[in-house]
Amino acid sequence: MVRGGHQKGVVVKIWNVAVIGAGIGRNHIAEGYLALPDKFRVMALCDIDPGRLRAVSEEFGIARATANFGELLVMPEVDIIDICTPPALHLEQSLMALSAGKHLICEKPLVGSLAEADRLIAAEKAAGGRLLPVFQYRFGNGLQKARRIIMSGIAGKPYLATVETAWIRRAAYYAVPWRGKYETELGGTLVTHAIHAHDLLTYLMGPVASVFARIATRVNAVEVEDTAVASLAMQSGALASLSVTLGSAREISRLRLCFEHVTFESSLSPYAPGDDPWLILPASAATADAIDQALADWQFVGSRYAGLFAAYHTALETGGPLPVTLAEARASLELVTALYHSAATGQNVDLPIAPSHPRYRSWRPI
Repeated sequence: MVRGGHQKGVVVKIWNVAVIGAGIGRNHIAEGYLALPDKFRVMALCDIDPGRLRAVSEEFGIARATANFGELLVMPEVDIIDICTPPALHLEQSLMALSAGKHLICEKPLVGSLAEADRLIAAEKAAGGRLLPVFQYRFGNGLQKARRIIMSGIAGKPYLATVETAWIRRAAYYAVPWRGKYETELGGTLVTHAIHAHDLLTYLMGPVASVFARIATRVNAVEVEDTAVASLAMQSGALASLSVTLGSAREISRLRLCFEHVTFESSLSPYAPGDDPWLILPASAATADAIDQALADWQFVGSRYAGLFAAYHTALETGGPLPVTLAEARASLELVTALYHSAATGQNVDLPIAPSHPRYRSWRPI
């Protein structure tokens, strides 16, 4: 790392990043790292597609371009490995990066089972690096204001949530060889798309207690599901419904959260539901006053990767908590596991899922 910008007179570090996977990795660079030049420098890029590697490295002026992941691990100037590869590769590459003493960012789904998540958690504890799971939808000004109101206690008792993921994915999307297969994508829309909105539900309304789900493949001729519904009971006693499809003519991501004193409605932006405008509806004038006081010192929170990576930089600099923890990423995979098991068995599934559970080592079809 090198020393870079200033924050209130304090010299902060610019952390050197190597990105592996120039597909989603390009979004990390364009939306995240380029927006934070005083915090990060992308100095290396890795991809097995020569054309994409060359195009993205030239687009952003990245000095080191390679098809060999191992080269990144032995570069002493690289502080952070950012893994944006197909899901089935995440565990092995994450373990290698941690063993090499690197900090680590890893796209969703983090790994392919609760057993793998627990293995990765143990590896991080024994390593010097800190692993950031990617849930960029948590970042956006509207959602973060809602989060402050809820965490302050102003919203009161949670009652009900409805969460919709209505996107469009057709044959061109699934023409990519690793997509649409349990072996390589690790699942369907519950793993790859709706996992974001479902993470937002637990981020704002707390842990899940039990799940009943149905899944179907309705839109595409693929192995995995592209449509799902679920009914959830939260640990708080609140109820939630989830609906997912990849066959919507209009793409939206939508959350509506009803609490005792406040109702929240997200923006409809499919890929940035955390952004303004969020509708924050207090149930009384007293609650409205309390919200105004809670947000009196509010500072704008950046969207998606820029917001997530800025918070990661703060955690690295201060040693403070990560903006997304491995425990939270594991909880998202526990919900995925419960949804698949419920859909396969037609039964209600209680959480947590123990190591003795038949799907602890894989949520994929048994």
